[in-house]
Amino acid sequence: MNVARVQVDGDPVAAAASLRALAPPGVSVSGTVSEIVASVRARGESALMEYVERFDRVDGPLRVERHECEEALAALDPAVRTGLEVAVRNVRAVAEAGMADDLDVALPEGQTVTLREVPVRRAAIYTPGGRNPYPSTVVMGVVTARAAGVDEVVVCAPGAHPVILAACALCGADEVWRMGGAHAVAALAYGTDTVRRVDVIAGPGSLYVQEAKRQVAGDVGIDGFAGPSDVLVLATAGADPRLVALDLLAQAEHGDGTIVVLVTDDAALREAVGAIVDAEAAGMDAAGALVLVPDPAAGLAVAEAFAPEHLQLMGGAAEALATEVRSAGCVFVGSQSATAFGDYVAGSNHTLPTGGAARFASGLSTRHFRRRMSVVRIGDAAGALARAGAPVAQAEGFDRHAASMRVRENPSG
Repeated sequence: MNVARVQVDGDPVAAAASLRALAPPGVSVSGTVSEIVASVRARGESALMEYVERFDRVDGPLRVERHECEEALAALDPAVRTGLEVAVRNVRAVAEAGMADDLDVALPEGQTVTLREVPVRRAAIYTPGGRNPYPSTVVMGVVTARAAGVDEVVVCAPGAHPVILAACALCGADEVWRMGGAHAVAALAYGTDTVRRVDVIAGPGSLYVQEAKRQVAGDVGIDGFAGPSDVLVLATAGADPRLVALDLLAQAEHGDGTIVVLVTDDAALREAVGAIVDAEAAGMDAAGALVLVPDPAAGLAVAEAFAPEHLQLMGGAAEALATEVRSAGCVFVGSQSATAFGDYVAGSNHTLPTGGAARFASGLSTRHFRRRMSVVRIGDAAGALARAGAPVAQAEGFDRHAASMRVRENPSG
């Protein structure tokens, strides 16, 4: 892993941009994905099965039977099961705490507007395939969707690894499919003869998966575009350099495209962390930076401009800034609060905005699986509202909008 030494004395936005530039830009796969999505949308099941045969190499039924998941759970390493059960319990508790009750608003003219939240009917959680299974992603997605009240929760499990199937059983997934990639996203978005369409697709995945989610957004809800991971550790005097270095190295395990950053006003701390990282990061594909700033406030400004997926605050002065943070996917405060806990068992969700999207986007929560709508009851307020609203409608050139209101001014007339 190449680790840059950077000193920032000026514009934090420019500094953050230079840190982002440490990771090479991803190649464009939009054309390939567009062809796959269009094919599945137009030809449905036949196109899906062609891509499944080509990419997933499934030998047998595409859908995983419930008993397969239950058998995988029964055979799961007890220590792994215990860890997943802790994760399920904590993620569920945090997810449920984020639910909002309906709210009735009484307005001066006499009408009421009820702000009502309702769950979507059917949601899909994408679980990445690849070299290693990620049962924690099943927990983060399925448990959160269940807490939101979703009727049916579907999991895409390319490779159908036994640990993934066990997690699906533990979390209560309704359907599990042995497919992945852009074709799986398209099938979930538009439906085929065997795969019923969903209302929301959430979860991380390859560049092809994320691009497919981007392309079907608008026809189906998505949680966001999940790119390579990143962590920024803002550390001040009192932070343990060994812990800082280990947390940077832990996130660097995510590999190519990942960015790990230390920002500190303590030159000695930077050198100590750098020595450890340099000694232990050989062969890692992530990009790293050790940034020296004049003071903690300047460090926070760099962090806010960088908008990290994970922000760790270590050392007294850094930890005191926790309430000032506005642009981070998740904030971990204190020397014991490693990002890795959030990846698995802390209760916070690990599906978080990447690539600086924490300026405007949020981590996965029940809100991604629920929608808010207004329920309006006008009643006797019609007259007053018509007198207020009709002139505005006419000013916009909508005479029938105005008439629709005015006819209700004197309903008995």
